[in-house]
Amino acid sequence: MPSMITIPGSDRQVDLEVQPIRSIANVAWADWSTSKSGVGYAAKPYLAAMMALDSIEDNYGADPGHMIVRYFLSNARSWRGDVAKAVKAELNRRLK
Repeated sequence: MPSMITIPGSDRQVDLEVQPIRSIANVAWADWSTSKSGVGYAAKPYLAAMMALDSIEDNYGADPGHMIVRYFLSNARSWRGDVAKAVKAELNRRLK
């Protein structure tokens, strides 16, 4: 899976492998919010929490970052497309 993606709504490309979690969450929000259904209600709180994380080792309140990312991935199954595939692949890579 390529880690270089084009930011939705712009011509700028980013390498997901070197981005902090907060940047990846912003890419996800930008892409998913343009879909007909918008960001999934169950994934929205986890996506918002990811915007406060630099890495999966950070905590969000009492919750470890790796669990926030896992919960997001679990609730983001309805998000589809090339950006979704790249983002999910990168987040899964970081969890290993």
